[in-house]
Amino acid sequence: MADPEVAATGTAPPPSTEVLRVEHIAKSFGPITALRDLSLHLGKGEVLGLIGDNGSGKSTLMKTICGFHKLDTGRMFLNGEPYQPKSVDDARSKGVDTVYQDLALIDELSVYQNLFLRRERVLRPLPLLANREMRKRARAALDDIGINIPRLTSPVARLSGGQRQAIAVARAISGEADILLLDEPLAAMGAKEGALILELVQRLKEEADVSLIIVAHNYVQVLEICDRVNLIQDGTIAFDKPTAETSLDELNEIVIEQYRRARQEALADEAEAAARRDASAA
Repeated sequence: MADPEVAATGTAPPPSTEVLRVEHIAKSFGPITALRDLSLHLGKGEVLGLIGDNGSGKSTLMKTICGFHKLDTGRMFLNGEPYQPKSVDDARSKGVDTVYQDLALIDELSVYQNLFLRRERVLRPLPLLANREMRKRARAALDDIGINIPRLTSPVARLSGGQRQAIAVARAISGEADILLLDEPLAAMGAKEGALILELVQRLKEEADVSLIIVAHNYVQVLEICDRVNLIQDGTIAFDKPTAETSLDELNEIVIEQYRRARQEALADEAEAAARRDASAA
């Protein structure tokens, strides 16, 4: 039976601590189905780890939540209210910001210009860029996460992969978002830089001011910094547990079992194709 409050208001009345709910969403690109009947939720101050094989739909989900993609079916709620971002900027204005896997940086622009991309500070009353203020704020944002980039005027094309990732993370955090979506934030980082980002996530979690969804492949890091883990397979959530109630062995076994099933299906398809060829030859 339908919830009368949902029927009356069109909203889903979630627990008071829930900031994001995704219900039965789907997204396709031509004949390719990226997401199918996917549902998840995120609590206030919670760090949710999202794991899964390449092509399982993780990045598509993140880009749908942040307004980069429009969902085909389903619905989303932000703080209990219907949430349908028209664009990335619209999502950001509602408190949802993203660090993309490709970082979304402009190589020719400087460090501080990338930090304030599409959110530039302007002098008043003259419509001039407040470059000095932006450099000062950029330095403070990078210092806050412990990343040392000596020259804020250097083009980001000259920086290491880890430094570029740090700029993208600092940009999202400095935007005062309520929800941060991090699409493999440690992928291009060395051990030292990665440890600093993990410490930052831990600090954000302890302050409980920001909720995070982190796409990651390193299950050890997921168990270390996340409160809960979701496994996405074939475009839907196949596993949802608090990290305190699962283990590295369980997560590995689930993924290995997925590979076993995929291999068995591939062998069955090959056998069926061979049988058809034999029948045609006969």
